[in-house]
Amino acid sequence: MNEKSDMGAAPELLGVQRCSECGGARLMRDYESAEVVCMDCGFVLDIRLMDHRPEWRAFDNEQREKRARTGASVTFTIHDKGLSTMIDWHDRDIYGKKFPIGQKTQIYRLRKWQRRIRVSNAMERNLAFALSEITKIANNLSLPKSIFETASVIYRKAIKKKLIRGRSIQGISAASVYITCRQCGLARTLEEISKASNISIKELGRSYRYLVKELKYFIPPVKVNQYVSKFSNQLTVQGKVEEIANKIIVAARDLKLTSGRGPKGIAAAASYIASVLVGERRTQREIAEIAKVTEVTIRNRYKELLERLLFIMDL
Repeated sequence: MNEKSDMGAAPELLGVQRCSECGGARLMRDYESAEVVCMDCGFVLDIRLMDHRPEWRAFDNEQREKRARTGASVTFTIHDKGLSTMIDWHDRDIYGKKFPIGQKTQIYRLRKWQRRIRVSNAMERNLAFALSEITKIANNLSLPKSIFETASVIYRKAIKKKLIRGRSIQGISAASVYITCRQCGLARTLEEISKASNISIKELGRSYRYLVKELKYFIPPVKVNQYVSKFSNQLTVQGKVEEIANKIIVAARDLKLTSGRGPKGIAAAASYIASVLVGERRTQREIAEIAKVTEVTIRNRYKELLERLLFIMDL
């Protein structure tokens, strides 16, 4: 098969799937003549085929990656979505040669003005600062990239609806991160977000409630198993501990033991029971410090689970 034709599966272009004359599925895309031809009866189905392939050839993956024509992917974590260009500080041209001394000053001026014109008005300056704050909070909490992107989209919606005026950028940025964590099922508390963003819990809670009301978001309640995953990671225990803790929570939910009780206490007690069963025992004080609950709470939830689920444990 040469490069100018491609046989096999039906092309997705223009919805062509089968030959309208004979009903055959063996179609050939001829990029040289821009036609889609049936290989069974020779009927030309389309004469407007567009060749989207690159104009160069690559013989291995390394060459293919070096010759890619696309730039960086579009991202909402940068105020211009990553579409602007940057003049680096290497003072070298495209061939790797250093600039002459007289040309360095010109490149320096171009670099300075290019950096200035990237942020042209007050709204872009606001957005650039807010996105840097979101990035800082997400990095401090070791949040995944999807949290970066979603929180940036929420902040952009707030700017579009002019909800930022009269409120601090840090507060709205932190509230966007907290809303994202709740929507994505990531167990992060107001205290953790407040500590990572260096703002008060009161201001963070006010900004959070304001955004939820104005943007009309539905924030699902935090589930107990989300805390179990978090506690297991912080306790550095085996995956078997998290698995058994989740099974305990499912059984407790079926027996209506989780209703009316805080999810942190139930998750902490289930993690404690699972760690003892697996043999990687953690003390109630260790789990209480991580879960931000008292040892008495863990002990009460632990006794309830033992009595109703009929565990036999050697302590």
